Amino acid sequence: MKKLILTICLFVNIFNCFSQGLKDKKLSTYNGFFNFHYVESEDKIYLEVKDLNKEFLYINSLATGVGSNDIGLDRGQLGNERIVKFEKAGNKLLLVQPNQKYRAITNNELERNSIEQAFAKSVLFGFKIVEKRDDIYIIDFTPFLMEDAHGVANTLKRSKEGVYKVDLTKSALSLVRTKAFPKNVEFEALLTLKGTPTGKKLRTVAPTPSLISVTQHHSFIELPDDDYKPRAFDVRSGAISMSYLDYATPVHEQIKKRFVTRHRLKKKNPQASVSEAIEPIIYYLDPGTPEPVKSALLEGASWWNQAYEAIGFKDAFQVKILPKDADPMDCRYNVIQWVHRSTRGWSYGGSVTDPRTGEIIKGHVSLGSLRIRQDFLIAQALLNKPFAKRDDNYKPMLDMALARIRQLSAHEVGHTLGLAHNFAASTNSNASVMDYPHPQIRLINEEVNIDNAYSTGIGEWDKVTVAYSYSEFSENKNEKIELNRILNNASKKGLRFITDSDARAAGGAHGLAHLWDNGKSASVELDDVLAVREKAISTFSEDNIRTNEPFSVLEDVFVPLYFFHRYQTEATTKLIGGLDYNYAIKGDENFTTKPISSDTQRDALKSILKTISAETIAIPKDKLNLFPPRAFNYSRTRESFQGITGVSFDALSAVSTSSELTLKFLLHPERMNRLIQQESLDNKQLGIREVFEELIENSFSTVYKDDYLIEVQQMINVEVLKYLMNLAVNDKTFFQVKSEANTAINNISKLIYDKKSGVKYANQYAFMISEFKKHPDKFKLKNTPKIPDGSPIGSGICNYILN
Repeated sequence: MKKLILTICLFVNIFNCFSQGLKDKKLSTYNGFFNFHYVESEDKIYLEVKDLNKEFLYINSLATGVGSNDIGLDRGQLGNERIVKFEKAGNKLLLVQPNQKYRAITNNELERNSIEQAFAKSVLFGFKIVEKRDDIYIIDFTPFLMEDAHGVANTLKRSKEGVYKVDLTKSALSLVRTKAFPKNVEFEALLTLKGTPTGKKLRTVAPTPSLISVTQHHSFIELPDDDYKPRAFDVRSGAISMSYLDYATPVHEQIKKRFVTRHRLKKKNPQASVSEAIEPIIYYLDPGTPEPVKSALLEGASWWNQAYEAIGFKDAFQVKILPKDADPMDCRYNVIQWVHRSTRGWSYGGSVTDPRTGEIIKGHVSLGSLRIRQDFLIAQALLNKPFAKRDDNYKPMLDMALARIRQLSAHEVGHTLGLAHNFAASTNSNASVMDYPHPQIRLINEEVNIDNAYSTGIGEWDKVTVAYSYSEFSENKNEKIELNRILNNASKKGLRFITDSDARAAGGAHGLAHLWDNGKSASVELDDVLAVREKAISTFSEDNIRTNEPFSVLEDVFVPLYFFHRYQTEATTKLIGGLDYNYAIKGDENFTTKPISSDTQRDALKSILKTISAETIAIPKDKLNLFPPRAFNYSRTRESFQGITGVSFDALSAVSTSSELTLKFLLHPERMNRLIQQESLDNKQLGIREVFEELIENSFSTVYKDDYLIEVQQMINVEVLKYLMNLAVNDKTFFQVKSEANTAINNISKLIYDKKSGVKYANQYAFMISEFKKHPDKFKLKNTPKIPDGSPIGSGICNYILN
C-alpha cells in the first residue's frame, strides 16, 4: 500500500512539473536557428526542437586553452564536426550522428536505407523531453553542455599529465558567448576538470594543477544550401581533399569519391572576365594581436587576393580586424587568432567543412605568439655585434622576424583556403608560401646579410592551386578539360608539387622536397649555409646580447647559430639513395620516377661529410669563455645545449649532438636499402660501400695534432660506429646492408689496431666492437638525438586540420 501511495505521489509531482513547464520560470529567451531559454535560478538552458530528423552541423571547440604547446589544448582549437539530427525515441530526443563515410548517392530509398543499416551510426546524447508545445519539444540542454566534448581529460591522460574528470560543482554555463543567430546558435560552458597531476607540463601552466578550468564551445549550424557544386580532387593540384565511399557507384567506376575542400565563391557577373564576388571570402584578425605583429599578419594574409585576382575575381579575398563584439568561435567568421603558450611551437590552420561536399564553412588559423621571437633570436645570433654601440639596435632583427610573420600568416590562411603543403617549392624560386621557409641568409662583401631572408607575396604555385579549386567556367566549357589545362600548363612551366609524407628526412626519398630548406641544389645551399654559419660564429661575441644581460643569455643566442645548418643537412641527406618522382596520372606528360643522378648524390655526400668534420662543428676555443656556468635564475631549458659536464659548458656533447643529427638521417635503414637497390640497377650509382668508405675516411682515418680537435673527433667517431652497428642489427635493413655494415665495422677494427693510424682510445673502440659482436641486440638505436628545438620551430610542424 505504501509503495502504491509513493508511486501515485511521484506521478502527481511529475505531472505537475510537466504541466507547469517553463511558464512559471524566469527566463532569458534567445531566438535563432534553435530557440532556447536560460533559467538563472537553475543555471540551465532549455532548448526548443521543432524539426525532428532534420540534419544540421554540430561542432565543438575550445574557447580557452591550457597554454602548453606540448599538451596541445590551445585557445580557439577546433574540435570534431558532425552532421547530426534529433530523433524521438519514447520520452527522449536522441542527438544522432549519421555515418557520412559510407553513402549511397541515389534516388533509390531502399538502396540508401541498406547502406544506413549496414554501418554504425552514433548517438551523441539522449535528452528527456521536459515539455511539448504543439510540434515543439523542449529539452534540458544543460547536461550536454557539461560534458567534456572536446576530450580535454583524454588529452591530459594521453599526455601522461594525470587522470581528470569534470567536477560539476566547479562548472557552470557561460553566457558571454552564448548567442542565437538565424543560421547558427552558440553555447559555452566553463568546465573544471579535477584530478591528480602526474606530469611536469601541466604544472608549468596551471595555477592549481589539480583543477583545470577551460571554456568549451558548442555550435549548431544550419547546413549550406544545395547551390554548391563539389569539385573533383586531382593528386597534382595541391588541394586538400575530403572523401567518402559511394556504394551506389557503378562497378566500372571508382567507389571512393574525392573532392577538394574550398570556400564557396561565385562571381556577381559570371560572363565578365573580372567581377566582384557575390560573397567575398573575409578573414578577421584577432584584435588582441599587438603591433607591429598585427600589421604584419594583416599584410601577409592579404597576399591571397593576388591569387583570386589572377582568376578574374575582384576583391574576393579580404582581411579585416574582428569587431570587438564578435565571437571568434562564431561559425560566421573566418578567424586568424594570436595564440599564447608557455613555450613556442607550431601554428596551424583548421577548417569547418560540410562533410557532404567539402565546402569550407569556417577557416580558423592559430598562430603561436612565441614564433616571432625565434626568428628574432636567429637574426640576433647571425649579425656581427648588433649591440656593440647601443642596446636599442633591434630593428634589423625585428624586420627579419616580421618578414617571417607575414609569410606565416599567408601559409596558415592558405591551409584554411584548402591548400596543402608544397615542399618542392623551395627548389623552384620559392614558388609557394605553402612550403616551410628557412631564412635565406647570404654573405655580401664577407658580411652576413639578412635583408632578404624571406620572400614576399604568394608564389606561382599558389595561384595554380587556387585556380584549380576556385576558377569558374562557362557552361560551354568542359570543367574537367579546363582543370587539366591548368595543371598541364603549370607542369610546362616547371612547377612541382610534393607534399608532407614525401618531404620527411627520416627515410624520405624525394630529392627535391624537404622542410626548412632552400635552393635548387640542396648540397650547394648546404655549402652556402655552412659558410654563413662559419662567418657568424667567427664574429660572435658578447655584443650579440644587450648590456646587463647575463652571459647565459648569450649561450642561448648561440644555440640556433650552432645548429643553423641542421635542416639543410637533412635536405641534403635525402639526395643519398634519393628519387625524383611526381604524383603522375595516366595521360599527363609527367615522368613517374627516376633515381637522383650519381653525380648529384656524390656531390651531396661531400657536402654532408663537412657537417661531421671536427673543424666544422667544433666550437672555436676562443668562444668557449663566452659560456660560463649558468647564472642564478637562468637555468637551461629544452632549447639550451645539453651536456654531461655538470655546471660547465659541454662543448664536446654539442659536437656529439650535431654529428648524431647528420648520421641519423644519412645512415637511415631505408636509405641504405635504396642504395643497394639503385646500385644493382646501375653500377655507376653511388653504392653503400662507397658511402661507408668515405665515412670512415672522414672519421676514424682523420687525425689531428691539436688536442681539442682530437677529442672532438672522438665524439664524431663514436657516433659513426654506433650508427654502423645499428645498421648491422636493425630489423628493417636488407641482408646486404647488414653485411656491408659489418664489413665497415671490421675495417674500423683493423684501423684502430694499426699503430700507424694514430687512432686514440683504440682499446675503448675495440671493447665497444667486442661487446657488439657478443651482444648485437644491445646496439639497436631507440632514442632520437637530444637536440634543442631548432629554427624556427624544432621538430614540431605546422599542421593543417581538416575537421
